[in-house]
Amino acid sequence: MKFPSPLIEAVLIQRYKRFLADVKLPNGEQITVHCPNPGAMIGLNQPGNRVWISDSGNPKRKLRHTLELMEVAGPSGLTLVGINTMHPNKLAEEAIVANRIAGLVGYSSIRREVRYGENSRIDLLLEHEDRPPCYVEIKNVHLVREKGLHEFPDCKTARGAKHLHEMANVVDAGGRAVMLYVIQRDDGDAFALAEDYDPDYVLAFRNALRCGVEAFAIRCQITTEAIIASDPVEFILPDMLAN
Repeated sequence: MKFPSPLIEAVLIQRYKRFLADVKLPNGEQITVHCPNPGAMIGLNQPGNRVWISDSGNPKRKLRHTLELMEVAGPSGLTLVGINTMHPNKLAEEAIVANRIAGLVGYSSIRREVRYGENSRIDLLLEHEDRPPCYVEIKNVHLVREKGLHEFPDCKTARGAKHLHEMANVVDAGGRAVMLYVIQRDDGDAFALAEDYDPDYVLAFRNALRCGVEAFAIRCQITTEAIIASDPVEFILPDMLAN
């Protein structure tokens, strides 16, 4: 996924009210930009971090600019992190079309935002006339607390647990269901669930796996010009014997 226009470098002053961030431009001007990320963004909100913002080019938009990337000091040193939660679906679709995810090859069509379950929409529906439909639910990942290990979630997510329940129902009805965790950073080689942040989500995940739901994680290569989901990482599954 290439950014449609060059990103603008800035410095983070503060992120607040979930969807707002104040940044300082190279000319010294301070502006408020849209922060397209409802999560806690743990480890990413340090004032003074270098950030990159996109310009919609629309002066009539309430917030013309959008926060896209942050440079953060993680356990492995400085790294670029994509914080825009609107991108993972597109990144995942590009990776599937390019056959970068071994478990999701061989489908002839992809549909987006298809209704299913109880008032839900599946992120991607993969179809082929010779196999059951494959429902792919995509989650954005950027939490790193331990060197080499990406984690999800970074806060409680009742909506995420609901999705896991509905994915289990997909399998029960004869379909295939896959949780795909898209890691918008590349400073680790493993992925795990953060049970201390949301034990209910991990419980729902265990139940989903028992029902036949599958799970993969893929990390991204990130530059200020593009983000590419390209490298599957080891998925460290939770203890299935735990309650």
